[in-house]
Amino acid sequence: MASVSRLLASLSLTVAALCGGSSSFAGPLIGKWPDRPIHMIVPASAGSGSDVMARAMAQRLGNALGQSVVVENKPGASGMIGTNAVVKAAPDGYTLLYTNASFAVVAPAVIRSITFDPTRDLLPIAQTAAGGVLLIVNKDLPVTNLRELVELVKANPGQYTYGTWANGSSGNLMMEWLKTKTGMKMSHVAYRSVPQLLAEMSAGVLKIGWVDPVAPLPLLRSERIRCIAVSGNVRAPQLLDVPTLGEQGFQFDTVGWFGMFAPPGTDAAIVARLADEVNKIQGSEGLKELMKNMNFEPPPIKTQKQFRDIVATDLNVWKQIATNSDIKIEN
Repeated sequence: MASVSRLLASLSLTVAALCGGSSSFAGPLIGKWPDRPIHMIVPASAGSGSDVMARAMAQRLGNALGQSVVVENKPGASGMIGTNAVVKAAPDGYTLLYTNASFAVVAPAVIRSITFDPTRDLLPIAQTAAGGVLLIVNKDLPVTNLRELVELVKANPGQYTYGTWANGSSGNLMMEWLKTKTGMKMSHVAYRSVPQLLAEMSAGVLKIGWVDPVAPLPLLRSERIRCIAVSGNVRAPQLLDVPTLGEQGFQFDTVGWFGMFAPPGTDAAIVARLADEVNKIQGSEGLKELMKNMNFEPPPIKTQKQFRDIVATDLNVWKQIATNSDIKIEN
C-alpha cells in the first residue's frame, strides 16, 4: 500500500513538472476559470479609440465567458503605466491588457527609459483591429496625392513643416521614413493632441500632418482638410477613394492595430480560451460595424504565433526607422 502511495506521489510530481513545475497554476485552473471578474487594463484615457474598442470587446467577452470583464483606464507615460501594471500582474488570467500598436511597439522603439520588452513581457492573445494612419493636408494646399506633395515640398526645401500628435509617434516616424525615401526636407511640429493639430490645420496654420484614422473624419467630410494617403496596403473603410502608400509607390506593410495581451506566464489553456472567444467576437456584425465606423478593419483571424510575429516585426521596423532618423525620446 505504501509503495502504491509513493508511486502515485511520484506520478503527481512528474505531471506537475511537465505542466510547468507549479501545481498552483497547472491543470485545474482552467477548469474553474473564470470564477471572478476579469480586469482589462487600457493604457489610454476614457473615450479614446482604445477605450471604445476595449469596452465593446469587454462586454462581449464577458457574455461569452459568463463572467464580468471590467475595463480600467490607466493612461500616462506613453502607455507605460498601464502596460507595466499588466506586466507585473499575477499570471492567473484575471488581468488582461487591451492596447494599441502605438503603446505596444512604437513607444518601446523610441523611448530610452522603457521598462518592458513587448516580445518578452507581453503574452499575445489576439489582434482585434487594424488600420493605417492618415496623411492629411489643408484644403488650400495644391496637392491631391503623395506624388504632388513630394514635388511641392522638394521644390520648396525647408519651407514646409508637418505636424503629428507627439514626438516619436508613428506619424512622426512615418514622415521621417518618407523623407528618407523621397528627399523631402521638412521640420516636425509635435502637437499636444490630435484635436489641436486638426484645429491648426483647419485654420490654415498647419499645412501637412499625420493623424489617427478616426479623429479627422468630420473635417474630411466637410472638405476643410484633405486626406492624400493611408499608411499600409489596405484602404480605410471610411475613405475608400484615398489610395494607400503602397498604391502610390511606397510599400510599407506596418499598420496600426488594437490587440489583447496577458501577463507572461499565464496558463496556456486560459490564453487559448481567450484567443478563441475573442476571434469569435471579431466576426460579430456589431463589432464589425463599430470598427468600420472607427475607420478600422477586423483583421484576418490570426494564431497567437502570428500575432506574436507581428509584434516582433513591427517593433523591429519602428526601431530601424527611429535609429535611422535619430529619434529617441526621454520620458
